[in-house]
Amino acid sequence: MDYVYCVRSVRGDAFVAEPGANYFLKVPKNIKHPRPSHRIEKDKWIKAVMAEARHGPQDDGPVGDIVIYIHGFNTPMDVMMERHRLLREGLDHQGFEGVVISFDWPSHDKALNYLEDRTDAKLTALRLVDEGIASFAAMQTPDCQINLHLVAHSMGCYVIREAFDDADDRPQVASHSWSVSQVIMLSGDVSASSMAAGASKSSSLYRHCVRLTNYFNPFDDVLSLSNVKRIGVSPRVGRVGLPDERPGKAVNINTGNYYDANKGDFDQVPNAAHTWYFHDPVMMEDMYRTIKGDTDRNEIPTRLQGSAGNLVLWPADQDPPIA
Repeated sequence: MDYVYCVRSVRGDAFVAEPGANYFLKVPKNIKHPRPSHRIEKDKWIKAVMAEARHGPQDDGPVGDIVIYIHGFNTPMDVMMERHRLLREGLDHQGFEGVVISFDWPSHDKALNYLEDRTDAKLTALRLVDEGIASFAAMQTPDCQINLHLVAHSMGCYVIREAFDDADDRPQVASHSWSVSQVIMLSGDVSASSMAAGASKSSSLYRHCVRLTNYFNPFDDVLSLSNVKRIGVSPRVGRVGLPDERPGKAVNINTGNYYDANKGDFDQVPNAAHTWYFHDPVMMEDMYRTIKGDTDRNEIPTRLQGSAGNLVLWPADQDPPIA
């Protein structure tokens, strides 16, 4: 089964790209389009996810990992499910033993709906924390070692930034202890300047995570300022990286050299420079090792030392790219 927390509206027996009620879905793995009929009670959904998250010795209490995938703009539900499964299968292939779930916010299926998607992302972001992350945190006991991680793509990075910021402004959420372990940003559609150390918009995100890893691709044409729907938008963290003045827990991974050397492998992938991450085993290995968290950021074998304090994605069994 695949587990999805959906906040889309419903018409008939189908979800639509408008904000709606909370639907906790248990989706059979052969289903491409989740339906409202896949809904189960929230408590049962949470318990099922927690059960699948557990792995390894459980002698001293529950141990495991939950990865929450947050999709980007222009992502209908079938594409969300496809990438959810690519992420799950890719991590599983590397040895991941936890569970991957998705937070499905009401994104449209047209790129020109960018501004409407951004509005809907903002409207529904807080529910990621107050009905998702906080619910898992509430179930954890002092001996519980189930770690929660976020993998956000494109505008999904905006969703988590806004969710964490809003959560700290809500007394009913801020009064409870909650946090996540690893935050992974892919093709992040947030302004680079907003992710600087001391920036008010990202302070909550940094405060409530153990580490934030930003994967950026200078060849990402979707995040290019020349893109018609992005006129007036400042440089994005998924194209130019985190700013130099970033917290110590933030890590920048430049994927440009690797993507450029292997872009022929992604000829059939739509918007490849923006979405290739879901289709590449080296990327999956790097994310898996990041989630596992037992190797120093500078020693992960799929990385090289780069310039400006950045790390560079590159497979260990290949000669380094020429600078």
